[in-house]
Parts: sequence; structure tokens; C-alpha cells
Amino acid sequence: MTTIGLDEVISEEPEQYDWEALVGALNRLLRLKTTPIGMSMFRTRAEMEAIPKIRRPTAKHTTDQVVAQAARLGWTVGITNEDLAGPQCGAVIGLRPQDEQWLSGQSMKGVWFETLEDSAAHQAAMDVVPYGEFEAMAVSPLTSGRLNPPDVCLIYATPGQMILLINGLQWSGYRKFEWSVVGESACADSWGRALTTGEPSPRHPLLRRAPVRGRAR
Repeated sequence: MTTIGLDEVISEEPEQYDWEALVGALNRLLRLKTTPIGMSMFRTRAEMEAIPKIRRPTAKHTTDQVVAQAARLGWTVGITNEDLAGPQCGAVIGLRPQDEQWLSGQSMKGVWFETLEDSAAHQAAMDVVPYGEFEAMAVSPLTSGRLNPPDVCLIYATPGQMILLINGLQWSGYRKFEWSVVGESACADSWGRALTTGEPSPRHPLLRRAPVRGRAR
């Protein structure tokens, strides 16, 4: 059982975050297996590329592969839509339009869903960042301080670790949390929801993991 002292509970929004202390406490209390990271959107590519020690992909990636490079390898990685494989990843985080072709769900028919209507319903249910506001996205370990603060924090956790995090969110100013599952693309949908609403967005990660192809510089 993990015991958290009252002096470790933050009840008010701080002006600045001590990421080393926060991540250290998470690792000590929850014994996380994966590095907690931040994700931020940028209005211009130049703003993203100005981040210290930013790495840029040399091959096409899915968004979850980019996230994995930060969470598993400790890299700071920045992308634009041109770096992403396929329209799904870019559309969810607002780097490409959620156009008629994307909304149709044509690419998912017969793969993830039985009919075109089912596929279109899935696309319509996705939480997405509106297109046109941002040109780039970056991820980085929270302790690097390079995204300070990030737009959202991403934490990979076991079910037991996750319920403790939820308990912490409800410790002060209690409210009921409700979440949903869209099925395929659930990981990206959680980023879209968190980025657009600022709300906690737990999701079950993808069980099928494509290998990370190519390396960021």
C-alpha cells in the first residue's frame, strides 16, 4: 500500500512547477515504469524548432511512435504533419484538416468497422484539435523542463497506479469523472480530448505496437 503524506498534496495551482520533484514523487509513490512526458502544440514550426535539443524525424511516424520516443528513450521530439504517416494522426491533433475524406472513415471500413456508416460514426465521435490553429507538436520528458509548462502531461500507468492518480485528482474539489472509449485510435483520441478540454483523459493504450521506423536526429 502506498501512503501519501498531506504535505505532498498540492491543493492550489502553483505559479511554477518543480518537475524534478513532481516526477520524483510519482516514481517513488507509484513506481512508474515509463518516463512521464509533456505534449505541447505550437502555432508555428519555428516555435517548435526553437526548443533546446529538439529532434526531428527522418522518416514517417505515427503519433504514438513519436510519443514513445519521449517516454521510452527520453528524447525531445518535434513534428509537423509532413512527419506523420497517414491522415488519422495529424487530423486528431489538428495538424491536418478533418475533411470530408477523413470524416467518411473510408480507410477503416472492413478493417476496424463493418460498414462505412460505422466508420464515419467512429470518426465523428473522435475528440480532435480544430485545424488551423497549430503547425507543430512536440513531446519531451517532464523533467527536461523544455516544455514548461506543457499543454498536457502523459503518464503510462498500470490499472492500480491509475486509480491512485484518479484518487489524487478527487482528493480536493471532488467531482465525478466520466470517460469514453472510441476503440481504434483511443490513444490519439485521449490526446485530442485532453488538448481541447483540459480534462483528465485516461485511455487503454494500443495493444498492437508498430516498430519505431527511422530515428530522430
